[in-house]
Amino acid sequence: MSFSQDVKNELLKIEYEKSCCEKAMLYGICIFGKSFSGFGVSMQSENEELAKLYRKLIKRYCNVDCDVKRSPRGRNYSVNIENSADCDKILGAFGHGDKGSLKINHSNFDCEECIKAFVAGAFLSCGTVSTPQKDYHLEFTVPYLNLSKSLVTLLGEIELSPKTSNRKGYNIVYFKGSEAIEDCLYLMGASSAMFEMMNVEIVKDFRNKANRTANCEAANIEKTVKASFAHIKAIEKIESTKGLDYLKNDLKEMAVLRRDNPELSLAELSKLSGMSRSGVNHRLKRIVEIAENL
Repeated sequence: MSFSQDVKNELLKIEYEKSCCEKAMLYGICIFGKSFSGFGVSMQSENEELAKLYRKLIKRYCNVDCDVKRSPRGRNYSVNIENSADCDKILGAFGHGDKGSLKINHSNFDCEECIKAFVAGAFLSCGTVSTPQKDYHLEFTVPYLNLSKSLVTLLGEIELSPKTSNRKGYNIVYFKGSEAIEDCLYLMGASSAMFEMMNVEIVKDFRNKANRTANCEAANIEKTVKASFAHIKAIEKIESTKGLDYLKNDLKEMAVLRRDNPELSLAELSKLSGMSRSGVNHRLKRIVEIAENL
């Protein structure tokens, strides 16, 4: 089961305390469904529970009987209302008259929670969200431009800032980024999905930090190896041509220390010798310069 299906199943389990909120949720499912006009009101989903809930609420708030139909292959469930009188009942129940305006009617929201329930209904009808392990993306796929604009305005009123685009003739209202999606999930009532997403984000952040630390350590090791190789090469050249006694005592001591400890960094050589790191670096540079001049 996908993360998107998990979110929808969580939304379907919400029991609204007020009937106005439940009706607002139904309104979201209806207006963002497959069709919502005097010629037909219908919805289609892969989720059988959603189709059953749609049928139940249509009966409760619009006094219209309808049936859930399963596709021949059993992948989709649909509810289709084609009788004009029944369509008029549903449109009238939400204040859309007999033509079915493609803009959200705010008179269907009796309390602040109604808008949240409506957004949940819209997501149930036309929303998807990516699995957070792969990507951070939540979207509403809206077939009509005016309706998508109306949704953007509504989301803005509750302090959500979606982006919009067009894909294959459909208007996409979407959120990118974990924080924006978490806010939207919480607002709709999918708090469990929100916390799951936050946990994934924490794990991702931990792994990224671990990878950055490992990469930094690898880079430091590579830098140490390159520097050590230059030092050892210079010391070996001096030793084979002139002998280490050719060096002054302080440089000779440093050459021996470096030759015997090729794997140590400058900081580690500093601790071992009791000198400052800059002092160690200066002496090793002098040894390299002497070797180059031989």
